[in-house]
Amino acid sequence: MARQKVEIVGAGLAGLAAAIRFAQLGWQVSLHERSADLRMFGAGIWLWESGMKTLSVLGAYDAAMARAKIIKEWRIVDRNGEVLMRRTMVPGDRMLLPPRADLYQALIDRAVATGVEIFTSSVGVDVKPEGVLVLEGGQQRPADLIVVADGTNSRLRESLFATSWIDHGTDTGIRMLIQQQPGDPEDLVTEYWNGPWRLLFNPCTDGQNYIFLGAPIWDERARILPIDRALWREKFPHAAGLVDRFVEDGRWDRIVNVRCRHWSEGRVVIVGDAAHAMPPNLGQAANTAFITVMALALAVTGASDIPTTLRAWEKRIRPLANHVQWWSYIYGLVVSHWPEKLLSLRSDGVRALAKTQWFDEGLNRGARHVPDGYEPCP
Repeated sequence: MARQKVEIVGAGLAGLAAAIRFAQLGWQVSLHERSADLRMFGAGIWLWESGMKTLSVLGAYDAAMARAKIIKEWRIVDRNGEVLMRRTMVPGDRMLLPPRADLYQALIDRAVATGVEIFTSSVGVDVKPEGVLVLEGGQQRPADLIVVADGTNSRLRESLFATSWIDHGTDTGIRMLIQQQPGDPEDLVTEYWNGPWRLLFNPCTDGQNYIFLGAPIWDERARILPIDRALWREKFPHAAGLVDRFVEDGRWDRIVNVRCRHWSEGRVVIVGDAAHAMPPNLGQAANTAFITVMALALAVTGASDIPTTLRAWEKRIRPLANHVQWWSYIYGLVVSHWPEKLLSLRSDGVRALAKTQWFDEGLNRGARHVPDGYEPCP
């Protein structure tokens, strides 16, 4: 029997994870990246239990986590220094924070090791539901399955008219790695709030820590690079020592939310940010992508009717992705759009909700999900 063949467009985290898993399951895998080389921009990345279990299945866990700090608690602190929420980590319900580049390289190495054929400077311009990828220059590549993983502004998603809506929101984010200093917390993530401004401190490695800055898009001082340190000292005097270490080469991002009418058409399927880009508020975008591609690969392997199988896969797994996406979106609304005069009410409300089982389950449903194909060690 001939091996099933998959063409994957986009060598980001979702595309690489999909490529590795399909190769493990016996598929002939071709991975296309539009850039001339494989590169990952960014600073650190939150990996929850679902993401770590995925990496274990893919064989990338040890390399990805070699330098990651083990986080014991994530807390939210208001402008008065009062703790609004504590989310503790325990064995089996963890969060680690490796450098994004370490995770990316670990996945690249596993893709090569599993026999994935990687094409750089390879641009997908169209997909056909019967299972054909069209590359720039006109080359057509038929396959049993075409996986679209070309990111938030997916050109191929648009070729299927699959976009329902894209919300660019009213927030901006800046990411960077700063040098660690003696006395920096080793296992505590602290998210400082001051109105719609946020400063998120994340222990990352023995040499560097990860900073995320969030602000309303209308604040011109907050979105400029190099960073206006005076602004952030003013907003977060409790974290002035961190602000002094801000670097000049931080990465600026627009916060985007993407919803699709459908995730598949015929033999073409959309995954990752192309299907469900979300604000980074819960740190679960990559983890959610991992969950969906793990389920996808198992579902279609050996399937005789791939279009029907894809629809069933989406019906089963999309509610979880929708849940994580909406919680992330609403989290951003609470932070960025709460009236200035009612900030004390926000603090009281978050403090009370954070103690409820409903909040704990809603916040962590995606983080605690066990991905398809994971088997615990005996």
